[in-house]
Amino acid sequence: MNENSTENQFAISTNRFVKYFNENKLKIYSVVTFFIIAIACVTFYLNSLEKKKTFLSDEYIKAQIYIEEKKNIEATNILKEIVSSNNGTYATLSLFLIIDKKLIEDKDQLLTLFDKILKNNNFEKEIINLIIFKKALFLSDYANESELLASINPLIRGKTIWKPHALMLLGDFYANKGEYLKSKEFYTEILNIENLNKDLYEQARSQLLLISNK
Repeated sequence: MNENSTENQFAISTNRFVKYFNENKLKIYSVVTFFIIAIACVTFYLNSLEKKKTFLSDEYIKAQIYIEEKKNIEATNILKEIVSSNNGTYATLSLFLIIDKKLIEDKDQLLTLFDKILKNNNFEKEIINLIIFKKALFLSDYANESELLASINPLIRGKTIWKPHALMLLGDFYANKGEYLKSKEFYTEILNIENLNKDLYEQARSQLLLISNK
């Protein structure tokens, strides 16, 4: 009796499922197809990202080899392409390599590359601050006070590990121009930062002692 009852319940459930499937066949096929396509698209996208990353890595290494071979034009062209790739890691490394090796000396061109990286990539906050500091460091060589202050302002007004470095940069900038009162202001602000790195503290203190005799 119990076996017959179980068989009947199973048959009823099966019939209900078959009926539901037949009535909603198109919807079910559509949902399944959608998920298959979605999975395929995600897989394709991830594979594309990995291939792009590998390609950029190979190109970056190729640029380094060109630099060692004194083929700076070829290296510069590759690195500029990487900067435009919108891959945060390799774009940033490429720009820093361009600057470190002095492959581009045109100020406006370099500033354009800096702005392109900051605009087109999603970085963690401190990575953005590092790039801002590098940009300010580059600008300091051209002794353009207004541009330098505008560039470095986000660091000296905010809370970041790069703030003491930014203040040191400004202190040195004004000290080199002989504007010792302004430089003293920035060096002193460094000494007032809590939990300051010992080396930075000593560097700021030494600079204060140095300019106090001038």
